[in-house]
Amino acid sequence: MVGFNSISFHPATFQLTGFPGQEAAYHWIAVPFVVLYVTAMAGNCLVLCIVWADRRLHQPMYLFLCMLSVNDLGMALSTLPTVLGTFLFHFTDIAFHACLAQMFFIHLFSHMESAILLAMAFDRLVAICNPLRYAAILTRPRIMGIGLAVVVRNFSVMFPVPFLIKRLPFCRSNALSHAYCLHPDVMKLACADISVNNIYGLFAVLLVFGVDLSLISISYVVIVMTIFNIASGRERLKALNTCVSHVCAVLIYFIPMITVSVIHRYGRNTPHVVHALMSTFYLFVPPVLNPIIYTIKTKEIRKCILKIFSR
Repeated sequence: MVGFNSISFHPATFQLTGFPGQEAAYHWIAVPFVVLYVTAMAGNCLVLCIVWADRRLHQPMYLFLCMLSVNDLGMALSTLPTVLGTFLFHFTDIAFHACLAQMFFIHLFSHMESAILLAMAFDRLVAICNPLRYAAILTRPRIMGIGLAVVVRNFSVMFPVPFLIKRLPFCRSNALSHAYCLHPDVMKLACADISVNNIYGLFAVLLVFGVDLSLISISYVVIVMTIFNIASGRERLKALNTCVSHVCAVLIYFIPMITVSVIHRYGRNTPHVVHALMSTFYLFVPPVLNPIIYTIKTKEIRKCILKIFSR
């Protein structure tokens, strides 16, 4: 039986779900998740330590990279307790308010990732289109202001979401579709009109992801136009190469995010395993791949890592 609060009709707990029907194999399924978590933690901590230790890397590009690494660590830590609890220990219950807190932080870090990628696109825009004033435009106080704006905007957008869930009565099943709490997943369990939640969710997606992706696209249109005006083919290739890491980070973040949003809203007949795999890719892969991509494509970070291992 599901326990409900007699006044607000909130379930005492929600039931987390991994891959239904595969419970006997959960310990094996846990292995790739452990690998992903360890890789994400180690990779992002390594990037932070290298940038912090080497004063030559205290430049705008690397400071924005540090913001991305901190955010990726936050994203990984938001899902870690329930995912490992579900697959390693078969502990599938999560308290109602703990679920709301996890939902808030997962969506907060997800939105902040989008804003940080936009800030990094602005960094590349200034570096390529106005290189002589790069240091004058992206000063340390301005970078701190951008970081503060990222936090304030996304905290403000996400703050109402737990309260929009709290006002809903829950009188049906308390089984969620994932091993963590997401807003679209939780609100579908309500036995009341969820139009307000749907409208606000769409507003948040358009305000954050729609605006950020549009501005990133515009930035790269300007960057490409500037690059093709460079006479030297070698310099043109060098300028393009400085953007490869960021373009890869944008693609591995936005493509799964858009796919997950479409599946949640329109893919009612899609098999559950597709929902689970796409959500897993969206939440777990960017924190793992971002430090790897930037390590491979950024000569300065690669040199520092090689120096550490050579010792």
